[in-house]
Amino acid sequence: MNQTTARTPRIAVTLPAGPEVSDTIARVKWAEAEGYTDAWFADAGAPDALTTAAALASYTNTVRIGVAVTPVFTRTPAVLAATANTLGQLLPGRFVMGLGSSSQTMMENWHGLEFGKPLTRVKNTALMVRSILKGEKTNFDLDGLRSHGYSQAAIDNPPPIYIAALRSKMIEMAAEVGDGVIFNLWPQRALPKMIEHAKLGAQAAGKDWGDVEIVNRAMVLVTDDKASARDLFRAAFAPYYATPVYNAFLAWAGFSEAAQTITEGWAARDRVKTGGALSDAMVDEIAVIGSAEECRERLRADIASGIDTQIISPLAGASDDDIAATFDAFSGQHFAL
Repeated sequence: MNQTTARTPRIAVTLPAGPEVSDTIARVKWAEAEGYTDAWFADAGAPDALTTAAALASYTNTVRIGVAVTPVFTRTPAVLAATANTLGQLLPGRFVMGLGSSSQTMMENWHGLEFGKPLTRVKNTALMVRSILKGEKTNFDLDGLRSHGYSQAAIDNPPPIYIAALRSKMIEMAAEVGDGVIFNLWPQRALPKMIEHAKLGAQAAGKDWGDVEIVNRAMVLVTDDKASARDLFRAAFAPYYATPVYNAFLAWAGFSEAAQTITEGWAARDRVKTGGALSDAMVDEIAVIGSAEECRERLRADIASGIDTQIISPLAGASDDDIAATFDAFSGQHFAL
């Protein structure tokens, strides 16, 4: 099946809207009223994404709520399944459980956890969570991830499980095991390769390719000052590309020299060298920066290339006016799906 015609495209605001839960509630209420189909959380710290998602059930009627993504190292499969069960009841047919490995920095430094075998851990967690959501009693010993004798009541239409992925093996596993695949921070030149690996994963599972949704967190800023916006991107994401997971992804995506320079700059604590490795051309391949129409045109092209759901994520550090303009550019009255 042709992926570009299999699904109606969806547009999401990013959540949370800041440290105050009230701001997140206000954003999602505005988004639903303005024609957004979705709202997707990042899950990096406070306010907690899964708790806040539950709160939004009382403030929304139609918008789909997703999490992109909850790190599998921070919660056991039984806890994740219990949470998904609750959210599935509060948001019937409107919640997506996104799972991923996160990064060494977050897991080892923030949480004090070992970041080992991320592909295996994500896959086995997804398999266990799906089994528990069906009401099956656990009997798992999957490469050290164990659960025996736990069960919970099944619910009608349990939430789908989407999996975040960057490189070939993880992308193929995500499409094979998950109901959807979540992309993040990719250069445009890498998208065809990423889509192809998702297709291979779907085929390995005997799935219709059109049944696997591709969700993308798009770093977007509607602005007249592209140079300043590129610097915002460098400040926010050069440290991301210094982590082993994203550094390897950047090299795999076609920027091996830049990846090496970032590694060297970060090791030397040279932020100028680290950020400088992200050239204007490279930033423009990853981020979506420009006028409202330029940004809409770029996301339309990505949708035509295989992205089903675009999460509009304004660049950190942008002005309130530019953030508002960015979200407005993709409201129902300005961006027809």
